[in-house]
Amino acid sequence: MKRRLAGVLAVLAVAFAAGAGAQDYPSKPIRILVPFAPGGAVDTSARILTQKMTERLGWQFVIENRPGGNGFIATTAAAKAPPDGYTLLMAHTGEFSVNPVLFANVPYDLDRDFIAVTMVSDGPMLYLANRDTPFNNLSELVAAAKAKPGAITFSSAGTGSINHLAGEWLALAAGIQLLHVPYKGGAPGATAVAAGDVQFGVTAVPGATPHLKSGRAKVLGITTAKHSALDPSWSTPRDAGIPDVDASIWSGLFAPKGVPQPIVDQINAEVRRTLDSPEVKARFAEQGFETAGMSSADFNVRIKKDLERYRGVVKAANIKAE
Repeated sequence: MKRRLAGVLAVLAVAFAAGAGAQDYPSKPIRILVPFAPGGAVDTSARILTQKMTERLGWQFVIENRPGGNGFIATTAAAKAPPDGYTLLMAHTGEFSVNPVLFANVPYDLDRDFIAVTMVSDGPMLYLANRDTPFNNLSELVAAAKAKPGAITFSSAGTGSINHLAGEWLALAAGIQLLHVPYKGGAPGATAVAAGDVQFGVTAVPGATPHLKSGRAKVLGITTAKHSALDPSWSTPRDAGIPDVDASIWSGLFAPKGVPQPIVDQINAEVRRTLDSPEVKARFAEQGFETAGMSSADFNVRIKKDLERYRGVVKAANIKAE
């Protein structure tokens, strides 16, 4: 009886401590690790979000960029951080829905090491073509590729990148053969399209924008199954009769496993309130993304759904990590 009572008291003490911690949270700056260099999509998402949260709530943040290692460096550091809510990770599709199916040994695991707090932003990529290509939409691209299998080249941000997978996914779903040309980053891949070094490429909206404005490139379509609010005129693969293709770049917040649930809930609620701001929505739209706050459970489901879809693409296209 005494042992059972002691156990109950211990559980109550932990619950009380967690609740008290949430009431006081945050009492110091929150560090957010980013697996990419400053200026990229994930870094920009983190800075837009935290700037507005500081304005709204007075919370202080420190963005710490740790690029390299296919995202392993920052993600592993976040997994090993104290589970107190003062170290978070802002990651994207690649770290949790691509890396685990692309690499044999990933030094972190979503279920073991992290809590998926909430998605922050989501956006399509563009199938971007050089202005002089004879095809002007996805239907015409497919017809051209069927006429000359393997002759049409497309660029990406590198082998195994989400851009690469979106290109291979299109080829698989449409039953065509394309020739992949990897570049070291999204910007060089988009520049190659504009220069005519490749016929088309898969690129994030910000990387494509200057080439669209200059008239050196054109949009064949987007990589998502649904039309985008960023530009409803962009056609989808489904519009061209190509089923199933639905690739996007999302970013989201993650906490180390063990952060008290009240703190996770508090972060989730305040991030989602911030993302609902018209000003914040407009700033994300300028970067080619839509705000995408959601519950932790829904975010977890989305990550694993994407993981299984990319697993199929990697296997079918026989993509090997470099």
